[in-house]
Amino acid sequence: MVVAAARFLVLMGVLGWIGASVRAQSDAPGAVAPQPVTGQAIAGDQGAIQDRPLPDIPTLMREVESNQRAEETREKDYLYQLVVTAQELDGHGSPKKTETRQYDVFWIEGVEIYKMTKKDGQALSAKEQKKESDRIDKEVAKAKERRAKADAEGEETDSRGNEEITVSRLLELGRFTNPRRVTLNGRDTIEVDYAGDPTAKTRNRAETVIRDLVGTAWVDEQDHVLVKAEGHFVNSFKVGAGLVMHIQKGTSFGMEQRKVNNEVWLPASFEGRGEARAFLFFHLSGDMRGVASDYRKFKATATILPGMSVPAAH
Repeated sequence: MVVAAARFLVLMGVLGWIGASVRAQSDAPGAVAPQPVTGQAIAGDQGAIQDRPLPDIPTLMREVESNQRAEETREKDYLYQLVVTAQELDGHGSPKKTETRQYDVFWIEGVEIYKMTKKDGQALSAKEQKKESDRIDKEVAKAKERRAKADAEGEETDSRGNEEITVSRLLELGRFTNPRRVTLNGRDTIEVDYAGDPTAKTRNRAETVIRDLVGTAWVDEQDHVLVKAEGHFVNSFKVGAGLVMHIQKGTSFGMEQRKVNNEVWLPASFEGRGEARAFLFFHLSGDMRGVASDYRKFKATATILPGMSVPAAH
């Protein structure tokens, strides 16, 4: 359940490119609709308008989409550790239950894998390790089957065979506005807001989710990759009377990436807060946070080989 939630939150951050920074203007009575993207640089957090012109945002986002795929190819050569802490809250917002899971994240046969290694600080037993290995084998097989079916039909998918939403489709479901240049972790970054169009026609559940989002994305100006995204849902909505998907208004999430070994951008952290569930595989009721570390190169086979080098994070 925890790993499914982790994938869901990262997916929303990466595909939605969204954030909470426009919450005030979108929720305020009589709020003015965001203006279309222009070439004007907005000072943002830096306090002054910069002379250097900003890139065309739709063009930039299409480049981000292309570069993210290239980054995924490089990511397949790496393994990293992910610690996910889920805290269930009671009706008063106080902690009710806390669970911690530790994972090794890597790729097998083109499929991103989350292999659990610890639960609440304790290493898995031999029986639990066997169960985890069996789960991974089944996930890889199912993902390959879905990808093969999608390839046969000429559809683009992610590593698990799930339908991808392109930037072109994002621009049909909402608008990127209010671009500005800021410094993030010492690097020039283009910060831009995104707001879904509630009147846009959707083709699937994922598009329905994105249409109900508002927020902000941060794009590294040199590498043209997504480095940060934060978001929240402006409305509550249900799919299948809430049995398929149910997300409460105000549920928020975010993600960040960092450049590792000066060659690849990898997940650094993600977080979510609120109430959401999808099928029987994902449930968020409270707070969830994941922190990545210990990035290592490895040989991309089903067996993690010894003697892996440990690159420095940048």
